Amino acid sequence: MRHDHLIDTRQLSREDIEAVLDRAAEFADDPSSFGDRHPSALLGLMFYEPSTRTKMSFETAMKRLGGDVVDMGPVESSSVKKGESLADTARVIEGYADALVLRHPSQGSSKLVSEFVDVPLLNAGDGAGHHPTQTLLDLYTIRENAGLDDLTIGIMGDLKYGRTVHSLAHALTNFDASQHFVSPESLQLPRSVRYDLHEEGAQVREHTDLDAVLPSLDVLYVTRIQRERFPDENEYREIAGEYQIDRETLASASDDLTIMHPLPRVDEIAPEVDDTEQAKYFEQAHNGVPVRMALLDQLLSNDE
Repeated sequence: MRHDHLIDTRQLSREDIEAVLDRAAEFADDPSSFGDRHPSALLGLMFYEPSTRTKMSFETAMKRLGGDVVDMGPVESSSVKKGESLADTARVIEGYADALVLRHPSQGSSKLVSEFVDVPLLNAGDGAGHHPTQTLLDLYTIRENAGLDDLTIGIMGDLKYGRTVHSLAHALTNFDASQHFVSPESLQLPRSVRYDLHEEGAQVREHTDLDAVLPSLDVLYVTRIQRERFPDENEYREIAGEYQIDRETLASASDDLTIMHPLPRVDEIAPEVDDTEQAKYFEQAHNGVPVRMALLDQLLSNDE
């Protein structure tokens, strides 16, 4: 990669993406055999929001490469509770680590921190903004199951607040992909995201009903309703549960459909779908390790 930090998927060209995915495929074959890649390297984890998959897969990836992690721990037990600024916290932790991973509830937080630190920084989610490392593992999963060109993908759920959606939609403009966005009108893509996608030449089509497009899809990417980002709890309750996938829903879908979800799910995909050949969301979560190994390998190698 040609970048010191990974903040936004719009930084990445098709060449950048394919380089990461190709390297991830090498790591995926036997992730435990690369312990000599970055011995003694330390990755600093700064998670201001809850995380299971992202945090644990970064930790696993770093350890698979021979390094280790230092973790600021819960915000409640850190100096953030004493009023320490995000920039100051990052500048302190960069003194302990060779690279940083930041998740923060404020959009633009990773861009801000990147102005203050010299070690590589990876954005692990900034509010309703971007989640580029999730996007790369999503692209890896799509490539393994459906291919990235001549692709028809449906992205369904919370398109307004879903940062995984915004990141993925931008990244897919590097490929021959037709994108269908399915959501209630109140959770459609933000105007700014829609405008940027059109400027990037994306084929964007918006729908309120999945049934009309489901038979044509190669991939269905489902997201949960982002309850924590709603300013009004009543608004959330009106929409929650409106878009759900079960076996009956899938009756008109292709047998080769790939169903994805960045997880965690609430009730948008019924457990009965888990046993179908189409369900790939747990495979998707597992792909976080080789993809993040590839990212860390490239960024740490650039920094040596």
